[in-house]
Amino acid sequence: MMTEIKYKITFFSNWHCGSGLAAGADTDELVIKDRNGLPYVPGRTIKGLLREAAMMLKQFTDIPEESINRLFGKGGDTVDFGCRSEVSFTNATLSEEEQNSIISNELTKHLYMSVASTAIGTDGIAVDHSLRKIETTIPCCVYGRVMNVNEQDIDILLQTFKWIKRLGLGRNRGYGRCEITKEG
Repeated sequence: MMTEIKYKITFFSNWHCGSGLAAGADTDELVIKDRNGLPYVPGRTIKGLLREAAMMLKQFTDIPEESINRLFGKGGDTVDFGCRSEVSFTNATLSEEEQNSIISNELTKHLYMSVASTAIGTDGIAVDHSLRKIETTIPCCVYGRVMNVNEQDIDILLQTFKWIKRLGLGRNRGYGRCEITKEG
């Protein structure tokens, strides 16, 4: 029997899921946003992080390979139908109530901060032309769903949630500290 798992990502620090776009000379990397200018985490990003977590978890437990393949597909090759996962991951978005409140009160611009950084040389001086600015999203909660989960794979999926502690660009530098939990 197939089921749906609802989850929540709670961010404890600023985070950045990139759009691949820049804002000219001002900002080098912008956050991915929906048509209303609101941030979200793409479902494919979540799926990839959870797959990586499942592969790490497999080193320490006896997770069946077929469960990993059902949940995440084989080795990231999604061209061959036989390699696709059976489940679908939605984008993780702000709650509908928060979205409506932010849009109606014109607060979208307050969700983001630009953060500047530069490379420092061995002499302790900033390296020429190394100044970078990235747009980050302030800490918040986003919600998503994993659909068509085989009942025998639910526990494995929930275990992978616990392995994700950071998400997005700069996660090794303090950005994107988070926790994924099952909702409902």
